[in-house]
Amino acid sequence: MNVLKGNLLVAQGGGPTAVINQSMVGVVLEAKKYPQVERIYGAVHGVEGIVNEEFMDLTRETVANLEAVAATPSSGLLSTRVKPTPEFCAKMFESMKAHNIRFFFYIGGNDSSDTVRIVNEEAKRQNYEFRAVHIPKTVDNDLVINDHTPGFGSAARYVASAFAGINYDNRALAGVYIGVIMGRHAGFLTGAAALGKVYEEDGPHLIYFPERAFNVDSFLADVKATYEKYGRCIVAVSEGIQDENGVAIITKLQKNVETDAHGNVQLSGTGALGDLLVAEVKEKLGIGRVRADTLGYMQRSFLGCVSDVDQKEAREVAEKAVQYALIDNLDGSVVMERTGDYAVDFRLVDLKEIAAKTKHMPEAFINAAGNNVTEAYIKYAKPLIGSGFNPGARLRSPMVEPILKK
Repeated sequence: MNVLKGNLLVAQGGGPTAVINQSMVGVVLEAKKYPQVERIYGAVHGVEGIVNEEFMDLTRETVANLEAVAATPSSGLLSTRVKPTPEFCAKMFESMKAHNIRFFFYIGGNDSSDTVRIVNEEAKRQNYEFRAVHIPKTVDNDLVINDHTPGFGSAARYVASAFAGINYDNRALAGVYIGVIMGRHAGFLTGAAALGKVYEEDGPHLIYFPERAFNVDSFLADVKATYEKYGRCIVAVSEGIQDENGVAIITKLQKNVETDAHGNVQLSGTGALGDLLVAEVKEKLGIGRVRADTLGYMQRSFLGCVSDVDQKEAREVAEKAVQYALIDNLDGSVVMERTGDYAVDFRLVDLKEIAAKTKHMPEAFINAAGNNVTEAYIKYAKPLIGSGFNPGARLRSPMVEPILKK
């Protein structure tokens, strides 16, 4: 059998993560082991860079610098939000063909996997020897078949840390706090707000997901009951909460809503959803101290809050991708599967099984009331945020008996 030889191309697409560079570096360092790989290129700005022939020669990077970049959050090759059409993918293929790219690795989410599929089909149509593998990445954790995806664990660690800290703040100066978390269609990351809870009365007390219909009146009733029980209330809300008809709540509370280049409603980027929910609580419940934050980009690229488990898996899944292409001569998408308690294994699946599909939170992860996670979710997510997570502590000394008894 003739060994396929030529250049290798790696690219990064979509929203950055804290560990996406681990995958990029994993591709580069693993590929250097194979003599059939002549040059290793990195596409700057993802699919846009491929069409525009903006290739960085990563063959010339030192191992020391690659490792330093691997430990740095966000996309080292820069990214893009372009959602390629079949025509765009045909232009990508022509560019890769001109540069003798025979191995293509694209690190990204749902849309990225579909891009790999289209480019790969174009190569087959032109009878061009080519291997294309999708490497999973997304903080939303919404890729089907995968138990979880690189990027989620670190983002979840950040969310858990943020809400553990907010809990101490809210306990010191009581009130209602609402935190808006990334997740257009899946609530995995929002659920991570519960991972720092130690005591039953710790926040978040309420968690809302895109998978369950959100009713403003029910939300207000939940906040009121929690506030009356604890004298305070912490709420974690997914940016993608929607009503029973699938309409984003932000569009019901606000008349003029921004949209992005793909026509998607801008959910939490402006902080509008949190402000609108605060207004509802203040107006309808008469609670004076009500605050909201939108965690935003910090969730996915916060320096210094990275899961070691996430780092290791992001590197390993990329190494496996190279092995599937160069040793086994296969195309596809690498998926991560959980084994035991806790480990992961990898396998390759057809790109059609992943492309443009969305995974949602399982019913078993959301409580019956639809306003919190279950123990099943905690057991699922806890290993992913890595070692050394410290949710803090509180004083436990007894109170001194009052003398004046005022």
